[in-house]
Amino acid sequence: MQSRVIIAGLLFVFIVSVLISSTIEYNKHNLSTGGLHDIVAQLGHESADEICIFCHAPHKASSRAPLWNHDTSTASYNVYNSTHSSTLNASTGQPDGSSILCLSCHDGTVALGSIISSATDISMAGGVTTMPSGNTNLSTDLRDDHPISFVYNTELQTNDGDLKNPGTLTGAVKLDANNKMQCMSCHDPHNDDNPFFLNASAEYSALCLYCHEKDGWGSSTHKSSTRTWNSSGTDPWPHTPSSFTNVAQNACENCHNPHNASGSERLLNYATSEDNCLVCHTGNVAQTNIQAQLNKTYSHPVVDNGTEGSHDAAEGARVSSNTHVECVDCHNPHQTNATTATAPNVNGFLLGVKGVNSSGNALTTAASYEYEICYRCHAYNDDLNIGSPTTRLYSTPNIMDEFNPNNPSHHAVVDQGENSDVPSLINPWDETDKVYCSDCHASDGSGVPAGPHGSTYAQILAKRYDRGNYVTESADTYALCYSCHSRTSILGDNSFSEHDLHINEEQSSCNTCHDPHGVQDQPGTTTSQTHLINFNTSFVTADMMGRLYFLDGGYETGRCYLTCHGEQHNPETY
Repeated sequence: MQSRVIIAGLLFVFIVSVLISSTIEYNKHNLSTGGLHDIVAQLGHESADEICIFCHAPHKASSRAPLWNHDTSTASYNVYNSTHSSTLNASTGQPDGSSILCLSCHDGTVALGSIISSATDISMAGGVTTMPSGNTNLSTDLRDDHPISFVYNTELQTNDGDLKNPGTLTGAVKLDANNKMQCMSCHDPHNDDNPFFLNASAEYSALCLYCHEKDGWGSSTHKSSTRTWNSSGTDPWPHTPSSFTNVAQNACENCHNPHNASGSERLLNYATSEDNCLVCHTGNVAQTNIQAQLNKTYSHPVVDNGTEGSHDAAEGARVSSNTHVECVDCHNPHQTNATTATAPNVNGFLLGVKGVNSSGNALTTAASYEYEICYRCHAYNDDLNIGSPTTRLYSTPNIMDEFNPNNPSHHAVVDQGENSDVPSLINPWDETDKVYCSDCHASDGSGVPAGPHGSTYAQILAKRYDRGNYVTESADTYALCYSCHSRTSILGDNSFSEHDLHINEEQSSCNTCHDPHGVQDQPGTTTSQTHLINFNTSFVTADMMGRLYFLDGGYETGRCYLTCHGEQHNPETY
């Protein structure tokens, strides 16, 4: 009997605590002398013990609804704006409606006890006058806060493309009578059942998803990951409720902060765009450490590249006139996931990214193939001056030209290779397979994240590939080539009868004879550029008569008139 009484008593206490937690009497907006939180009135004013009086009065209130009793600010606000067309499609002006009422305290310019119904202000305890500095004091600079007081209609929905139909906003999130998004669309000042007086829980971004609808979010890793913060690092989520400990719970707020964002563009947690990625992708939260790869000698210049803030989701696919590289040029954080694919199709980490196709045309939809994303910078981009590091007989700064399927020879990035007989290929590779750019260009080492983030080898190569003169052959020297091509087969002369002679005895690098991307057909010549033959002219030159190689274009036949290692071949027959 006694245990039942105890249980009933505990249940009663729980129910009562739930009921009173949502009332104004017990939350932070009770500024009266009876308030339970940090900011309260001090005794002495006739209305100091009244709860509603700080916002409302039955008599002598202003003409503003609902019986508004607090002096409003006369300040001019710097409202959220954007230099990027993809960030803001709404027309924003000075705050109005319920928002200007909220700002009468939360902009920090008007005394908290400045009420209209009394000739004198209510003094606050502890010498507090206006809203103390901190997250609740938004100031008059609202550029780092979610935009407010804008019309949210179907025209905006259409122009934006990532917003839900305003007609669906009939639940916890509502527009005001003028179809405007206001502070009270997200916050209920009387009810703090949810942290920060939110109308709906921020957990799993439930509140954000009332309005925002990003393509691919439903299957993205950032929506579903249960990775938690590693306490040895920097907490990436300092503004979210302490009960939110994993990526899925934080969802949008992994990267965005609706108030007091450090990066006002897109309301990012950190002003430097890549910091919003690297705060997690350093092993603090994400399993892989991207920062460590970007710090390597050779990397995509994401960090400290002098082009911070250049990326815009609405920019053209071809990044040339405004050259830059940021994490989001290759990864769409709203769509990225861990699904795998086969070359050349994009894998999950590259979903939803713009690209340039093999004809050099900017795609109107997201890239389907990995190389199309690479072509954003590495095709038709004279600004980068990123031609081959090797001085070739035939060269082009446009990598797209090197992989052209119409070439006499090319690595099988865009289409399968031209050679139907490549005996050196290691199982399961065969002549019909295609490869990714990132099969060769990727972070080096074991257990590293996929993709060309950074490497100790030049051109962000995944493995060692020596390109000098007089190179001592070993499994390590040409580890990159031997990833797909059998060392035994190559040195056994199965592909070419003089491989071993050139590689071991003459100590010529694979790079001396072969151009790994591809070789364009050369109009007006009688030569053939099959088998990726495109000599490194630093080590191989024509003879005194200007004669060169493979004059009959035959496989393992033909004549070379070359000067190699200071020795002239006049001619060598293969």
